[in-house]
Amino acid sequence: MIHWSALGHVFGLFLLAFSATMGFPIIFSALTDKADLGAMALSLACTALCGASLWFGCRRNGRELTQREGLLLAVMTWVGASLFGSLPFVFSPYFGSFTDAFFESVSGFTTTGATILDDVEVLSNTIQLWRCFSHWLGGMGIVVLVVAILPLIGHGGMHLYRAEFSGAKSEKLTPRIAETAKALWKIYFALTLAEYAVLWFAGMSHFEAITHAFSTMGTGGFSTRTASIAGFKSPLIEYVIIFFMILAGISLLQQYRLWVERRPASVFRDFEVRLYLMIIAGAAGIIGGVLYFGGNYELEPAFRGALFQVVSITTTTGFVTENFEVWRPLPQLIILALMFVGGCTGSTAGGMKIGRLALLGRVVDREFKRMVERHGVFAVRVGGGVVPEPAIQSLLNLIYLAFVVNFASCLALSALGIDVLTSISAVAASMFNVGPGLGGVGPLENYESLPTLAKWVLSFDMIAGRLEFYTVLVILTPWFWRK
Repeated sequence: MIHWSALGHVFGLFLLAFSATMGFPIIFSALTDKADLGAMALSLACTALCGASLWFGCRRNGRELTQREGLLLAVMTWVGASLFGSLPFVFSPYFGSFTDAFFESVSGFTTTGATILDDVEVLSNTIQLWRCFSHWLGGMGIVVLVVAILPLIGHGGMHLYRAEFSGAKSEKLTPRIAETAKALWKIYFALTLAEYAVLWFAGMSHFEAITHAFSTMGTGGFSTRTASIAGFKSPLIEYVIIFFMILAGISLLQQYRLWVERRPASVFRDFEVRLYLMIIAGAAGIIGGVLYFGGNYELEPAFRGALFQVVSITTTTGFVTENFEVWRPLPQLIILALMFVGGCTGSTAGGMKIGRLALLGRVVDREFKRMVERHGVFAVRVGGGVVPEPAIQSLLNLIYLAFVVNFASCLALSALGIDVLTSISAVAASMFNVGPGLGGVGPLENYESLPTLAKWVLSFDMIAGRLEFYTVLVILTPWFWRK
């Protein structure tokens, strides 16, 4: 049985904390040109009022969250963040409808980076900052932030933490889950600050350096320029962003080992990190070779462009320096495949995650062995350990759910009259939080022309993908609501 009063109490506290994050762009706006200051202030007031009403109106009675309530709160948190996070867009003059504002907000907090805007540069700096800041908040996971600052959740916070942050399922960094979340946020903040400083040194303004640092570390794709990173025309900036995108795609557990425990050898011995770097190097090498030998590219621009787009798509960041829609079919197919792959498990990147796909390969290999030796007993080993059967079953279920959501969403978009290529790539780019796709949602296009219903379908896909399908879909089952 779900205790709605206790749930509402905690959710109200989350909204109060979330409203406080709006203070950052408000302070920025007050100190600069004051454009859209009123929109941000009104949004903060509405969010804080709703949060305070729930906080004071609902009673918790000392209860800790159950696993069922933790799952429901995870979904409520993401939907609530997207809903209240859309208010600055609703109150600003740049978005034509609530659907467009909500889509942009969902895309920001799920770190997808898909936009409905034809011209990003018409936005005020205040709205630009909020868009990119939403990537930064969503990248680590708002739910992890909740656990770090809301100790009232108690032991039930583990259910909430696991529902959102897949990297916490197998190993924790510190004995207490709140301390774990705080440790991860410190690393996240430090890397963001480092990228901001390097981008500023590379030639960006202070404002563009901080906004792109937010987007990069959150593995989102929002930029202050309509042409994305291509608009800067700076190889140095591209290489800096490539480096930090690669870092952002590595598990935060490995980041902890690298930066806090100072164990780089342990990081590079990790099979998932090695496979992640091998995929990037292999895909960039193939695409760079095709561009150099089969196109009008010089050697360095060919491999820089290939490396940037491979890293951007693999980490599901979605920044753009090249129009890969004009590339040959092979590079386009590799780019499409990388949308499904994603970064390392436990990173801010989306996708199916490299560790899971590697595990799936081991499972298939075991089935081949079983076909040859019927009575043999074969364990699935990953990273030196034996993977338990429940984990394998969970993986297969996750892939099945991803396929069902993908196929159903593609059918829905096709039924609305969207062509097949656009439907497939838009759904993949939304489910796996990539941003740019192919066809009508290519790197030089946007999602504005899609029908209203299609935007709602893709908004659902973005949230479902960010929460890795289980958490969203389980609340739609009748079993979840049974006493």
